[in-house]
Amino acid sequence: MQGKIFIFGASTQGLKTLSIQYFQNRAPIVQPGLSQSLTDALIDKCKAQTSLKYTTSIGDANFEGEITDYNTKPLTVGADALAATNRFTISVKIKFTNAVDPNLSFEQTFSRYEDYNSNLDLSAVEADLSAKIVDQLVEDIFNQPLLTGNRNEQKRLFKYDWGFCPV
Repeated sequence: MQGKIFIFGASTQGLKTLSIQYFQNRAPIVQPGLSQSLTDALIDKCKAQTSLKYTTSIGDANFEGEITDYNTKPLTVGADALAATNRFTISVKIKFTNAVDPNLSFEQTFSRYEDYNSNLDLSAVEADLSAKIVDQLVEDIFNQPLLTGNRNEQKRLFKYDWGFCPV
């Protein structure tokens, strides 16, 4: 394992640069500022937790994507047949490209939600809930290539070290 850098157990071998493209908001309901908040949060996370050099062009590791859903729906109904709880959801479709090892690239949609009391107007809780959901989405998006890399790295290591590949 000489010469490899590991972040949370995943190899970044060969990667030198990281880029994150602006996430367009293509949801049926467009919340101003959400695209910038999500993009900035992922950039900040990657800068803080990797040693890869951030670039505004296309890096060896590149995140791109779009916000595909932004909605609120009734979740539970009370005895009076009115919604007791609402669910606020944000979904993001991500494409991660690893130029050094394309086998570690992926496309995936990430969704997170927060529930809130239906007695509250969404506009009263929207900023707080959006911030929480963006934080959760950033964690999921950031960790996915690391988890993918970790699984593939484990398979290679087990095959190399033990002569077999785990199920």
